Amino acid sequence: MQTITATDLARNTRKILDAVAGRGETVLVERNHVAIARIVPPLPAMTASQALAGFQPLLTAEQAADWLRNSRNAFDEAVADPWG
Repeated sequence: MQTITATDLARNTRKILDAVAGRGETVLVERNHVAIARIVPPLPAMTASQALAGFQPLLTAEQAADWLRNSRNAFDEAVADPWG
């Protein structure tokens, strides 16, 4: 992990962000030799199909499609008492 000063970040913001985004580097930012921030690349986005891939043994293709279709519909906003 690369360590830089807050001053370096201010002077080279574009270059540092390009390194984080392009090469997946993590950068630790220090001020007066104290860590104040860490700049990390974002976690990769996951599609619904990728998220459901782990449930493959539990869900059939039809069940997965139903779940995806239902997840896109509006949910019932009514509050219900589960004990009443």
